[in-house]
Amino acid sequence: MTIGAVSYLAGFFAFLFLTALVLVSWRGNATGRWLILASAVTTAWSGILALQDLYHFFPSAFIWSVEIIRTYIWLLFLGRLFNPLKESGAGSCSTVSKLIDRGVHVAAGVVAAYVWISPVLDQAFPDVFWPALQLSGHVCLALIGLILIEQYFRNVRTDIRWRIKFLCFALGGMFAYDFYLYSDALLFRHINSDLWTARGAVSALLPPLLIVSAARNPQWSVDVFVSRQVVFHSATLLGSGFYLLLMATAGYYIKIYGGEWGAVAQIVFLVGAFLLLALLLFSGQMRARMRVFLSKNFFNYAYDYREEWLRIITMLSDTASGLSLEERVIVALGQAVESPSGVLWVRESNGHLVWRACFGDPGCDISFIDRDDALVRYMEDKEWIVNLPEMVEMPEMYHGVVRPSWLRPNCDAWLLVPLFQQKHRMMGLVLLSRPRTSIQWNWEVIDLLKTSSRLAASYLALEDAGRALAEARQFEGFNRLSAFVIHDLKNLIAQLSLVVRNAERHHNNPEFMRDAIKTVDHAVGRMSRLLSQLKNSGSGQSEQIIDLGELLREVVKARMVQAPIPTCDMFRKPIRIKANRDRLASSFEHIIQNAQDAAGKNGRVRVRMGLSENGYATVEVEDNGVGMDEEFIRTRLFKPFETTKGVTGMGIGAYESREYIRSLGGELSVKSEPGKRTLFTFSIPVVSDSEALALNEVKSA
Repeated sequence: MTIGAVSYLAGFFAFLFLTALVLVSWRGNATGRWLILASAVTTAWSGILALQDLYHFFPSAFIWSVEIIRTYIWLLFLGRLFNPLKESGAGSCSTVSKLIDRGVHVAAGVVAAYVWISPVLDQAFPDVFWPALQLSGHVCLALIGLILIEQYFRNVRTDIRWRIKFLCFALGGMFAYDFYLYSDALLFRHINSDLWTARGAVSALLPPLLIVSAARNPQWSVDVFVSRQVVFHSATLLGSGFYLLLMATAGYYIKIYGGEWGAVAQIVFLVGAFLLLALLLFSGQMRARMRVFLSKNFFNYAYDYREEWLRIITMLSDTASGLSLEERVIVALGQAVESPSGVLWVRESNGHLVWRACFGDPGCDISFIDRDDALVRYMEDKEWIVNLPEMVEMPEMYHGVVRPSWLRPNCDAWLLVPLFQQKHRMMGLVLLSRPRTSIQWNWEVIDLLKTSSRLAASYLALEDAGRALAEARQFEGFNRLSAFVIHDLKNLIAQLSLVVRNAERHHNNPEFMRDAIKTVDHAVGRMSRLLSQLKNSGSGQSEQIIDLGELLREVVKARMVQAPIPTCDMFRKPIRIKANRDRLASSFEHIIQNAQDAAGKNGRVRVRMGLSENGYATVEVEDNGVGMDEEFIRTRLFKPFETTKGVTGMGIGAYESREYIRSLGGELSVKSEPGKRTLFTFSIPVVSDSEALALNEVKSA
């Protein structure tokens, strides 16, 4: 394969990639259509010239026609770019532009016609027509292209020229190369073969510039996305390669001209060059400078907002990073502007801003900012990010607010970013130190920081709310346990009060005294266990294997102090369950006492124990009291602090009993017929003999 074929194949594949990219990204705009057409024609032009260099089977007129068509389409594309300027009146030379636009058609038509009829004209009128006329036509087309580019760049507004400069570089380079090629051929009466051969490779350099231009001009309706990461790493790789090539060349000359020390000096020089490259590649400051340079010169906007948003969310939610949320907020905001460190203050309930976290070494250790500070009020009223160097240089922008006295003059403070969750309600403040590289302070940076700070504020608010909720739940659990304990203490006080009232009449009765002492001892034991349970938030006593029949007899005996005295029907075999003895006894006692209160002194209360078909232990408490309707059972019976006993009841006995039975994996159900009866049924999981033996062995060990 020849060098010329390789050169034009490089142009072919480069423009083929460009054609495919813009075709996939095209959204229907006419300017985008012309770009696709020009790129496709250039692709065909490169392929045809590569084939011609290999096989030479195309006639010369056909090759020159392809050459003219490629130039003509690019000129029409440039003419299309002039239309928006003329429609908006932005172009100051619209008449000249129209003349040039028409001249493109005339010049291309004349040159194309001459290509096909030149053999006849050269033979018929050799004194008038000669081959140099065709070369003059190509020079004229290249010159028209240069004029169009110059006019287009001149008539575009100064503030948006950055959008088109790479397009002007690319097409200006192409037309300038053609102008030099054909001017040289016109001067020396033949085309320079080296210039012709290199033309394909030169064309391969143009698509990257055209891609950047398409990405910078969304009005072309070519939605080209160029990954910033790919550009950054590609630029780094290209720069590293160029650097190594330069160092290798320098090392070669050191070896050649270094004399006796040449070889040693070359090795030392190359090792030093590699170390310097490694330092540059791992330098955060150099990487920041490269990223900012590429964002300024190759993209419409300084930030890839999709990547920035994902980066900020990932950083704020990265609990595995080892950083607290407050530190992650500082890092997330700092990375957006290449700031290496910062401080976060959060507003307390009294309105003051209190130090919450610090990252890096910002050189600022202020622990407290007064809520009435002038700068704090200014940021809260204006919702403005304060640029401290800008405040010094342009104080008129800050309406008389000066640099705060709590910031030391020699500290590295740069930005004060307020954190707003709601309008005019600043919940925090972040100080960021000076960036690693120069950052262009404009609306784009300000908007990104404002949006990011609101997201960070929402994360901080959610975490603070979560902490407050966790504390509230702890207090709620403690208060609920306190209510249950108070309920049990109320019952114990009632028992002790009954003993005190009967002591006046029966204090000489030895049997009464024995019962009284036993009742007091039982009450003291119960109160001690309740206090231990309250102190340890419910974990004071562990669960154990309980003989349900034995426990139930103790509860029934304890409730015999109140009429009607409950009767008890026990299951013939022992039933073992795993539970906290005191809490389960309290649950049974609550329901039996409620049944006694509902039945009245002349009523009846029965307690039955058995086994259900599904293997659960059952305890039934039945009374013949006033009963309850379905609505009361559904809406009020198990609702805490709902009671029908007036000031003597607390309304938590039934609720506590059901909740504890459910925590054991069982259930407390109720059936009632108003005016007839009420039946409470406890269903509790049973522990088998083998499980009970294993649990006892573990406990004894």
